[in-house]
Amino acid sequence: MERLIERAQVLIEALPYIQRFAGKTVVIKYGGAAMVHAELKDAFVQDLVLLQLVGIRPVVVHGGGPQINDWLEKLAIPSEFVDGIRVTSAEAVEVVEMVLVGHVNRTIVQKIQSVGGRGVGLSGKDGGLVRARRAPPKQTSTGPRDMGQVGEVVAVDPSVIDHLDAAGFIPVIAPVAAGENGETLNLNADTFASALAVALKAEKLVLITDVEGVKDAEGKRITNLTASEARALISQGTAKGGMIPKLLAALADGVHQAHVIDGRVPHAVLLEIFTDRGIGTLITP
Repeated sequence: MERLIERAQVLIEALPYIQRFAGKTVVIKYGGAAMVHAELKDAFVQDLVLLQLVGIRPVVVHGGGPQINDWLEKLAIPSEFVDGIRVTSAEAVEVVEMVLVGHVNRTIVQKIQSVGGRGVGLSGKDGGLVRARRAPPKQTSTGPRDMGQVGEVVAVDPSVIDHLDAAGFIPVIAPVAAGENGETLNLNADTFASALAVALKAEKLVLITDVEGVKDAEGKRITNLTASEARALISQGTAKGGMIPKLLAALADGVHQAHVIDGRVPHAVLLEIFTDRGIGTLITP
């Protein structure tokens, strides 16, 4: 009986959050270990379907770094990153699009449908969703580094997402788009998710990663973080590598609230959104 009561308490704890966020959009950037391990993949899609069933509108932007790395290695195409962003040659971008759109996206959609949800796969090219342009060179210790066919979002037209949400579908979006000359551009998934969250006026941006959250200089998880504190972590060099684009995504104008959470924890999305303590880092303006 005590175990049954504990389960009821879990539902009661979630109730005010369900009430608060019903009818609101949550944009989730899905990546890391949560996309690799079978039990974590199952838990993630269950979270999505449950969110939708209680009236929340989930929109997924996915990465696929490990899968892209595997294919680039098989094809002997080198991988290079600058501040957590993949340098993308014309040769590499073909692999990126093939893996993200042709494989990863379809796998997620299939998983959603296997647990009773209705997923629809898209990329930034579909339905006029994204206009993009080539990103400028990155400044490095050895000078400017051309990033190749890496894109940055110019504008987002969320009409296609609005239609899918209204019809009861869960949009699953691969972060590739067409550039000004029609070329394929590789978009950083964190940055893309942020731009989409702004365009959709989302209540939350959730960034799934492979660490407990944002950490301080001593390696301890920070539970709550203001915008100024997040900028200080970047300028001081405490935030490094892939955490930099996540913090920049969270700090974009128009992002209401952002969460950086550990996707290695089963049901991380539900634990962050529907519990009093959460499990990651909440970043607020």
